[in-house]
Amino acid sequence: MNTFQQDVIRIMTVDDHQLLREGIVAMLGCRDDMRVVGQASSGQQAIENFRQLRPDVTLMDLRMPDMSGIEAISAIRSEFSNARIVALTTYAGDVRAAAALKAGAAGYLLKNLVRKDLVETIRTVHAGKRSVPIEIATEIAEHVGEDNLTMREIAVLRRVAAGKSNKLVAAELHISEGTVKTHMKSILPKLDASDRTHAVTIALRRGILEL
Repeated sequence: MNTFQQDVIRIMTVDDHQLLREGIVAMLGCRDDMRVVGQASSGQQAIENFRQLRPDVTLMDLRMPDMSGIEAISAIRSEFSNARIVALTTYAGDVRAAAALKAGAAGYLLKNLVRKDLVETIRTVHAGKRSVPIEIATEIAEHVGEDNLTMREIAVLRRVAAGKSNKLVAAELHISEGTVKTHMKSILPKLDASDRTHAVTIALRRGILEL
């Protein structure tokens, strides 16, 4: 019995949606080699629960109200360098995935693939390997070495995405309309975009912006 217990992968699931957490608990409940030992509904609670439970694998939602999953991953990994964390998200963007991996995630899984790939992802990460969907890994590789948008450029683009004019963007950021135009001129080639609308579409797809 003791040998069996040692082979069980202890899992913590973190998501602000209770239904998704319960779905994962139910899905993993029928696995002999896995056991959900804890749940958390926020990034801060995830950090506190991790300290107490020390799970083998943590499933971390990236979008939560108090702190992002990426911030929680970084905080846990800074305290527990051997923590094995799988980022869960609805969005496939390479920028978001790269940020999660940089923060210390060992795996990245889209929520629409949870039923199909979660068990194998947990086993892979528990074995000390990385697990990233091939299409996301490919997209990350395609953009390596490109100039990233600055924080100010992202702030401008976020307001453009909300449908605001250059005048409104300038007023909100306390800069001139000319400076807004300069930022947009810099953003377009960085994203290989033809116009403002195209830039917003690309930024949303890649995870630079979120709806």
